[in-house]
Amino acid sequence: MAAGSFRRSIASQLSKVLDLPPENLIKSISAVPFSKKRHVADFQLSIASVIENSSSDCLAQDLHLQAQQLAGRLKCDSVVSEISAGPGTVNFTINRELLAKTVLQQVWKDGSAYGAKSELFSAVPRQKAVIEFSSPNIAKKFHIGHLRSTIVGNFIANLKVALGHEVVRINYLGDWGMQFGLLGVGFQTFGNKEKLKSSPLQHLFEVYVQINKAAEDENTKKLAKDFFRKLEERDEQTLSIWKQFRDLSIEEYIQIYKRLGVHFDEYSGESFYQEKAQEVLKMLEDKGLLQKTIKGTGIVDLSEKKDLSTVSTVMRSDGTSLYITRDLAAAIDRMNKHSCDSMIYVTDKSQSNHFQHLFQILKLMGYDWAERCQHVSFGLVQGMKTRRGEVIFLEDVLNEVRSRMLQNMTSTKTTKEINDPVETAEKVGLAALIIQDFRGLLSSDYQFSWDRALQSRGDTGVFLQYTHARLHSLEQIHGNAELADVNVACLQEPDAISVLQHLLRYDEVLYRSSQDLQPKHIVSYLLTLSHLVAVAHRTLPVKGSAPEVSQARLCLFHAARSVLANGMKLLGITPVNQM
Repeated sequence: MAAGSFRRSIASQLSKVLDLPPENLIKSISAVPFSKKRHVADFQLSIASVIENSSSDCLAQDLHLQAQQLAGRLKCDSVVSEISAGPGTVNFTINRELLAKTVLQQVWKDGSAYGAKSELFSAVPRQKAVIEFSSPNIAKKFHIGHLRSTIVGNFIANLKVALGHEVVRINYLGDWGMQFGLLGVGFQTFGNKEKLKSSPLQHLFEVYVQINKAAEDENTKKLAKDFFRKLEERDEQTLSIWKQFRDLSIEEYIQIYKRLGVHFDEYSGESFYQEKAQEVLKMLEDKGLLQKTIKGTGIVDLSEKKDLSTVSTVMRSDGTSLYITRDLAAAIDRMNKHSCDSMIYVTDKSQSNHFQHLFQILKLMGYDWAERCQHVSFGLVQGMKTRRGEVIFLEDVLNEVRSRMLQNMTSTKTTKEINDPVETAEKVGLAALIIQDFRGLLSSDYQFSWDRALQSRGDTGVFLQYTHARLHSLEQIHGNAELADVNVACLQEPDAISVLQHLLRYDEVLYRSSQDLQPKHIVSYLLTLSHLVAVAHRTLPVKGSAPEVSQARLCLFHAARSVLANGMKLLGITPVNQM
């Protein structure tokens, strides 16, 4: 890794002066953050991180003085061309030609693994993670929370795979419960087999809306209860109706997920854990954790003082299981089946309480691995409506973003030349949705705006796609860059150095995202890269420059496009080559 070789070189010189092992210093040496100032250093060492017993009350001026003293004891060499002290940091500038040569070679050599091979990850063991995400309810609206869960879960899975971990992607469907009693009765009354086959999600939703109007009617209630009871008793005819609903819905979901570029290794669901949930209740009882209330419901006491101040209800009064009981059964089953190192659940933050209870009960049951279960929560999206009104299906959102993007593209001059404008509009539109969603902290709520998301200038997914397409067309026009004959002395302009420095920062950005599972670090990095490239594209022309200069610049732009594409793919965006 380019940054790695420089960090190691700086660490080895520091280790002699500070009398500390170089491996202890590597994490304290970081790329200098992006700044609009010209001529910034490449790496910095934070003094506070290497001084023993450095406390928060250590005065800033003391740190600055210590930085100056340390800088004075260090010498420039063939790697480092300049050393200076900043506020609490020692700054290192890498020999400019070496910087260009090393970064370009590394991007070329590592390709899609650039950044992921960094020594920052050397102490991180390769692990297996089970990630549950998307998880819509059959026959109910695929609301916008499911879209967030889908793209966030996909990002986490992509990131983990890129860093060498093994991932199992699970879609845990809402495919059981009282609503299937209603749906079954509704289908017997209002259902149409042809419509069910041609558009299952739409038809089941219409049936569900119709039967819900009659849900208060005593006779309907009784029929729905009977239908669900038959389901629980595994009545063959009732099960085959339910299975048809489930199978056809999954087929349609797979087509929609394909448009999103998302796949799952397993389609699971609450229905799988009916019997196993009863086993969980038996285990809770055997361990003395299950208590009965006056009403006959089953609860688990989660309070510290065991005074029932915090309880979780795990059983209905008739002995049937609840959502949390099925979740307990699913967690135990997954751990037995996959022997994973971590289990991640991606849902909105309104379920935080549910997962706290789930993990606490698992711990009380004696499952130490509950410590390795994690709920990645996200905030709510307000204001996402299509032109037809409220969003009911994910497909509505995808169609809307595609048609709006197509309209925007058609109004610009270049779109006529695109081979497949509809597919391009879909990919660019999806990038717009994902970047608007990933720009802030996942836990924050945000107000969705079509206009803001689809702007071609500014910090949007459209701008990232535009940058990628522009760099691709540069290579189409001028031929592919060849690294072998690059003269790096031709890449010494400040705008070229700014791009090279930013490429150096990529491994740290990946590391940060891998630690907190937030995509915003990568989004911010890619947007900055695209802005730096836009400036360099203006000031460092390939066309009309001397062959040696244009070849070096082509190499720089190729490296930028390669890293931009890598980052976009991690976020779940397919880079386009024309737009």
